[in-house]
Amino acid sequence: MTDILMRADQGGVATLTMNAPGTLNALSEDMLTALQSEFDALMHAEGIKAVVIRGEGKAFCAGHNLREMTAARQAPDGGRAYFNALFAQCARMMTSIRRLPQPVIAEVHGIATAAGCQMVASCDMAVAADTARFGVNGVNIGLFCSTPMVALSRNIPRKKAFEMLTTGTFIDAPEAERLGLVNRVVAEADLSEAAQTLAQTVASKLAVAVKIGKEAFYEQAEMTVDAAYAYTGRVMAENMLHRDTEEGIAAFLEKRPPNWD
Repeated sequence: MTDILMRADQGGVATLTMNAPGTLNALSEDMLTALQSEFDALMHAEGIKAVVIRGEGKAFCAGHNLREMTAARQAPDGGRAYFNALFAQCARMMTSIRRLPQPVIAEVHGIATAAGCQMVASCDMAVAADTARFGVNGVNIGLFCSTPMVALSRNIPRKKAFEMLTTGTFIDAPEAERLGLVNRVVAEADLSEAAQTLAQTVASKLAVAVKIGKEAFYEQAEMTVDAAYAYTGRVMAENMLHRDTEEGIAAFLEKRPPNWD
């Protein structure tokens, strides 16, 4: 059986490829489990400084597996227990992206819909092919994308997010970049190279500094301005005391590459 999720490590970058092209890489129970397993492993993976998530086949990710969800409704409770567990599992996987010490980059082609769009919004950065499209279109089948809304509404302006959620319309890659859902748009032929270049740039930095910074980035975003400055001041003070930071500053002043090995 073909692995539903493949991992390749190179140059400090772990690339995770969702490998279920027949379902447009839908977030089935198996896919969610596989992603969670890799994120749990990456949490303590020495030498991995950045992560890229991509999809095999025609699309990045088409959201949850509707066939599995439909089958679950045959249970005596109509699927209530299954659905509660499924969305809790999905939420844990999405929030694991934020909690990883490594920056996570979505490499998006084809479509990223519903929970697939949620995954893009949950990643720290995203690179998209110029042909990619994004949508939270569950409303078109009577299922409002409430959980994808959480990540989406924290990435793009609220009125635009609400329009996407209530109309089910898609946005193209250039608009996704304009709104801040993705960092950059490139030709589809250049997509993988662009994502890897961004990941390698991140991987070239001092890992402990990036780890400290990523955690602080999300923590301060939910604070008042005064609280955020107080918190990040403490974070920077601790960062300054790190031995490798001392080496980085010395190297800058001496106009030489830092020795972080």
